[in-house]
Amino acid sequence: MTMGHYIAQRPSVTISAMRAGSAAYVELGLAMSSESSAAAPLVDAALVRRLLNRQAPQWSGLPVRQVLPGGWDNRTFRLGDALCVRLPSAERYAAQAGKEHRWLPVLAPQLSVEIPQSLMLGEPDEDFPWPWSVRRWIAGAPPDAATAPHGLAESLAAFLSGLQGISTMGGPVAGTHSFFRGGDLGVYQDETLGALTALQGRLDTEHARRIWDRACASRWQEEPVWVHGDIAPDNLLVQDGELTAVIDFGCMAIGDPACDYAIAWTYFDADSRAEFRARLGADGNTWARARGWALWKALITVASLEGNASAAERSWRTIDAILQYAED
Repeated sequence: MTMGHYIAQRPSVTISAMRAGSAAYVELGLAMSSESSAAAPLVDAALVRRLLNRQAPQWSGLPVRQVLPGGWDNRTFRLGDALCVRLPSAERYAAQAGKEHRWLPVLAPQLSVEIPQSLMLGEPDEDFPWPWSVRRWIAGAPPDAATAPHGLAESLAAFLSGLQGISTMGGPVAGTHSFFRGGDLGVYQDETLGALTALQGRLDTEHARRIWDRACASRWQEEPVWVHGDIAPDNLLVQDGELTAVIDFGCMAIGDPACDYAIAWTYFDADSRAEFRARLGADGNTWARARGWALWKALITVASLEGNASAAERSWRTIDAILQYAED
């Protein structure tokens, strides 16, 4: 099956709407409407306690404390020392809990590092309208300056290669549930071109457009493989400099693995990027699509989140790395 058959709809959000930051706000490439955000309940420790009391009384006596800083898609709370509770932050993330509960037990025994273990899938009720989950807590911290980039490139490539080797039979085909991770990068054409228009004079937009066009010129021609969908430093856990766990599989799907390689530009330096690619054995077209995924996200971030200095700075570094990368 080719990736061109995977797309169910094409999201379209204008840059002016992104920069306005109210009616439409872009995160992970889809619009968050004001109606959707208004419907989201207050998620706090008291809510978690009520859900546990009704649906999981065996854990209701354990202390609950929120994990900060929180994630975007989900809110996480420690439950005692060994468990955690994870709740979607908005309706568009509601399918993630059930998907992970179904597929993480299939993937876990076949992977080289630890991944989340969902112990219970909570049901929507009068206090919380979407599925939620109880999981085991995984120790570790994201990579930092002390983490050797070459070692991480090697171990992450091994993890992704192992993930791609697992049977995809019955797996979730890339689409809206994965924010099109694993699908056709071209669904974000309008967003990307809009961002380039908004950023004229601030970067070499002609060069960036050539990179984007090349990324969109090919499709994955092999059988679909498992895709994590959000390989980023915050979703990698290390201990003593070694990759020990990969978390947050909410965007997982089966399809084109190129999106999982975007970390080559968002995190790795030139040498570790080359090591990462060599370990993966990525061909030129797949590597070009990976660069396109990184470019899309960085462009819409700097075009729409100029008030967030930290996010903008990281994205500008990514754009610089992409524009400086030598073509095959």
